[in-house]
Amino acid sequence: MSRNLKEKIVRKKARLAILGLGYVGLPLAVNFAKVGFNVIGVDNDRDRVKRLNNKESYILDVPTPEVATIMSHGYFEATTDFEVLKTVDVVIICVPTPLKRKYTPDISYILSAVRTVRKYIKKDMLIILESTTYPGTTEELIKPELEKSGLKAGRDFYLSFSPERIDPGNKQYDVTKIPKLVGGLTASCGQLTKLLYKKIIKEVHLVSSAKAAEMTKLLENSFRIINVGWINEVAMMCHKLGIDVWEVIEAAKTKPFGFMPFYPGLGVGGHCIPDDPLYLYWKAKQYGFSSKYIKLSADTNLYMPHYAVDRLKEILRRKNKTLNKSKLLIIGVTYKKNVKDLRKSPPLKLIEILQSAKAKVEYYDPIIPYLKIDALHLKSIQLKANVLPRYDCVVIATDHTKVNYALIRKHSRFIFDIRNVYRNINDEKIIKL
Repeated sequence: MSRNLKEKIVRKKARLAILGLGYVGLPLAVNFAKVGFNVIGVDNDRDRVKRLNNKESYILDVPTPEVATIMSHGYFEATTDFEVLKTVDVVIICVPTPLKRKYTPDISYILSAVRTVRKYIKKDMLIILESTTYPGTTEELIKPELEKSGLKAGRDFYLSFSPERIDPGNKQYDVTKIPKLVGGLTASCGQLTKLLYKKIIKEVHLVSSAKAAEMTKLLENSFRIINVGWINEVAMMCHKLGIDVWEVIEAAKTKPFGFMPFYPGLGVGGHCIPDDPLYLYWKAKQYGFSSKYIKLSADTNLYMPHYAVDRLKEILRRKNKTLNKSKLLIIGVTYKKNVKDLRKSPPLKLIEILQSAKAKVEYYDPIIPYLKIDALHLKSIQLKANVLPRYDCVVIATDHTKVNYALIRKHSRFIFDIRNVYRNINDEKIIKL
């Protein structure tokens, strides 16, 4: 282990670069800067960099005053110039890892970042990947790419995988309160990475390898996609059987062990849950193993907006209406309650399907004033008593806190409550998922 780098980390004299200033990178950068590290945030997005250099945050979990403070004290700067990497001791990679078609991981962003790092790599540099990926990426892909520099991993430079565990909008668990997982390419790589993260995170768990850390992250996310998929299947089953799925979940929750509640809805959104488990599905197939649970759960969750449309057709038939002659209002368009994030949001898919069926669709969301995504060009309506009766049905797609649900209930003709906001309320015009 490099004594020089270890000493720099201990004394907070190591200079850090964070590649990618999104939901993962920016909170990391801010928290390292808050404890006294000199941090450079690097991003291709000129608008992001401009806003940060104007001391302004664009992420809900990072307050603007925090950005202003660390920049005023000289602990943080943002740039689009990757040449700054020649001046740093630690590089943390936080770039997107989307999916291509047929559940194939798109690791082009990781490869691009790693190739850039290789240009500026130097002896004793610590490189950490936080982007979620398939087991083996760090050892089989990143290590050989970086070693093209002539330096050897574990001897001349240090390489680890430490998966992000960010939960956007979770005020109880910010990045400093979520236990950190670290898997080094060698024991020294892991120990140095653990030492670094201990400066901002109380609990850091070191596993035996980068591959074990990569697999652990995918186990966490697969656990969620499988259980969400299962409860969505249960919801469809309960509807067929004439049973209230929400009552069943509340009853099951009374058991003090052996049960963890998950809730049905339009599927899963954000970056992690829709995509990450499918990296594991893809990697397993390379070894001749088919993960039936992951594939079935992903397919079930993707089907939920279509199922919601089928249920809407049932509701509209009560008034002798069809989709193509109906006016519908969608409440909430983000993938998660109270979080300003539209990435892979299932309500957007619902709107897209309804528009394709020639329904007239509008939406209300207290935190998303307009939608301009691909073919979706809509503006949030003003939620007023005299507006609600115009809609044949109001659909509660995302249960934001700052929505006047009493107003909706009082003035709407029909309500399709996908998120159970009207729990324990018996009203003939409210239909639950």
